[in-house]
Amino acid sequence: MKALLLDKPGVVSDLYVGELPKPEPGPNEIRVKVHAVSINPVDYKLTGRGNPNWTFPFVLGLDVAGTVDAVGSEVTEWMPFDRVFYHGDLTKQGGFAEYAITTEHTTARIPNNISFAEAAAIPCAGLTAYEAVVRRLDVQPEHTVWMQGGAGGVGGFGVQISKNIGATVITTASAHNHDFVKSIGADHAIDYNSENVVERIMEITNGLGVDRVLGAVDVNTANEGVEVMKFRGGIACVAGMPTISDSTFAGAKSIHNIAYGGAHTSTNRAAQIDLASMATEMIALVSEKKIDPMIEQTISLEDIPEGLAQLQTRHVKGKIVAELA
Repeated sequence: MKALLLDKPGVVSDLYVGELPKPEPGPNEIRVKVHAVSINPVDYKLTGRGNPNWTFPFVLGLDVAGTVDAVGSEVTEWMPFDRVFYHGDLTKQGGFAEYAITTEHTTARIPNNISFAEAAAIPCAGLTAYEAVVRRLDVQPEHTVWMQGGAGGVGGFGVQISKNIGATVITTASAHNHDFVKSIGADHAIDYNSENVVERIMEITNGLGVDRVLGAVDVNTANEGVEVMKFRGGIACVAGMPTISDSTFAGAKSIHNIAYGGAHTSTNRAAQIDLASMATEMIALVSEKKIDPMIEQTISLEDIPEGLAQLQTRHVKGKIVAELA
């Protein structure tokens, strides 16, 4: 099969298209014919640092959508030609290939009115935002939330999920992305390049601050998030935790870290199954046209290294999806 390969940890330009044998599913696994796969910042980060569990050449790619091609001997839920998508295990061969392997219980079904590209755009960014907004922060209609990086994948999904709940949404984005973030649900857009974000948020909230923050940028913005949180406010971070001290928790504030790298390798089967549960809940919102998967670019397998290079600039709007079939 054709696959995008990495011979050793390095830079994204080291990735190249080559051939590998078609993988075979284990007893509780399914083989998926990959139709679409989205790219995420974790892909270029893993390209650089690798993983001790990898054997080379390695295939990256966590967000896969396609059709079931073969099933393991103990699989009962899936049959060949079922339309599926999933968030993969970063310790194992991934989806930048014509075929990929995943576990039965972490996979979700694609509704007939959703394309493979739309499904592939969801898992990494969408499930991260969903867990942060719904599971950890428990955003409510009366809340005001600051979704950092609203033009990006996690932030953009976070804006939409929060708006669907009925919350008031503040987001930060470059000025040229303000129309975009408002089109997906932001009530207020702040240009972090030219405005004092903390002062603007306090102005918008009449000095009260926000109820919830999704920290989707870095440690510095996470610290700003803690600064503008109300009494009993909460922050969930996906790109660097705030600086932790006794004062961080003053005012009964709560802090959560959102990461999926260990879900597949943990012994917590419930956490693994929840990947499929959240994926099902998220794609239902897309099917009902309540969430836009935000696909801004569609590329080929061969173009993935260039797409990852774009992500490294940290100024990509929405999602980039590669279509393979």
